[in-house]
Amino acid sequence: MIVDSSDWIARLLPYGVKLVQLRAKDLSDEVLRKEIIRARSLCEAGGAQLVVNDYWRHAIDLGCDFIHLGQEDLETADLKAIRQAGLKLGVSTHDEAELARALETGPDYIALGPIYPTILKKMPFAPQGLARIGEWKKRIGTIPLVAIGGITLERAPGVLEAGADSAAVVTDITLNADPEARARAWAAMAGGALRATDDSAASAGFPD
Repeated sequence: MIVDSSDWIARLLPYGVKLVQLRAKDLSDEVLRKEIIRARSLCEAGGAQLVVNDYWRHAIDLGCDFIHLGQEDLETADLKAIRQAGLKLGVSTHDEAELARALETGPDYIALGPIYPTILKKMPFAPQGLARIGEWKKRIGTIPLVAIGGITLERAPGVLEAGADSAAVVTDITLNADPEARARAWAAMAGGALRATDDSAASAGFPD
């Protein structure tokens, strides 16, 4: 789940959300730090993982676990400092050149998008489609692949079947008439997918 405020995190964590990316924009440093501190505290109390988008300096200073960077952020981010601080790194990709650049950073996960048309923001890239997910997964191997962009609860199973390890959701929850119910439905779907993966691994002789 990707949200733009800690208020959303507080609102939706009780409904089974376990992974949150805080994508806060256009805030002063003081307000931004307060948002990250509150988001971190909420996620720690709720047993969820927090990923901070863009603001790697604050993520380091505030003892966060994950930072997500876009391609433009890679231009200015101190990757050595991020690694020395023990942060795990996720990187956005949209085309072959960006994927190659992302792989050079030794990322802990790679995001591909937009999979479907998205209303979240204007994108210079056409929708990637499900086939691209499989191509990316073959390229990156064991690195987790996160699909993002226009993904709804109904589309999520196809995204996972195409090869994504997880699907990022934004407006399908935040713009839903009942965000809490939608978050609960997403959590149930994710839990079912995880159980199916564990069952498959066990039947194939792989450890959990």
